[in-house]
Formats: sequence, C-alpha cells, structure tokens
Amino acid sequence: MFERTEAFSGFSVDDIPAARQFYGETLGVRVSEEYGMLTLHIAGDRDILVYPKDDHTPATYTILNFPVDDIASAVRQLADREIRFETGEGIDDDGIMRQGGPLIAWFKDPAGNFLSVLQGD
Repeated sequence: MFERTEAFSGFSVDDIPAARQFYGETLGVRVSEEYGMLTLHIAGDRDILVYPKDDHTPATYTILNFPVDDIASAVRQLADREIRFETGEGIDDDGIMRQGGPLIAWFKDPAGNFLSVLQGD
C-alpha cells in the first residue's frame, strides 16, 4: 500500500521560533516555515516536519542523527556555538561516547529533544 509513498518523519517542539533559530542558525540546516510549522531540508531530499505542541514532552530517545566525517571536529564546532553535550558513563571529556558502537555525541534542542552527531563511515 505505501511502497511508493515518500514518507517523512516529524517531531514536536514547544516553541517554533526557538526551533527555527536553533536548527537554521545554530546548526545551519536549511529551514522553511508554513502554517506555523517548520520543515527541515536535510541532505537526501527527505524533509522533516517540526510542529508545535502546547503540551510537548521532550523525546527521551534520539530523534535526529547527524552523520559526520570527523566527530571531534563537529563536537568542537558545536561547542563553539554553545551546544552542551550529554555526560555520563562511557562519555569522554569532549562529550563523545567511544564504547560499544559508532562514535557518538548527544545534545538537546531547545525543546529538550535528543539529537546526535555520529562518526560516519
């Protein structure tokens, strides 16, 4: 039934202007806004819908992963933009998890949703 549909994902935030600033200016993702919702235009032609939700609850899982060639460089650049990375067991002083899988660093958007940068192949 849906084998030819061009599905897309979406997630909620509690503040569209803050999300627009964060995704568009801080992260440098191309964004557009229509009907009070944002569209993130990412590489690969699979747009992501960001919609407002008054009773938004932040996702407790990673909603969006950004693969990078050099995670250490990406983490430094994001830290320079005042992004704070998650800390905890197995995460080094730079905010990078270097155990049990790809190198990955988690951070949150203004709505509290988890995002990550991870070392691509």
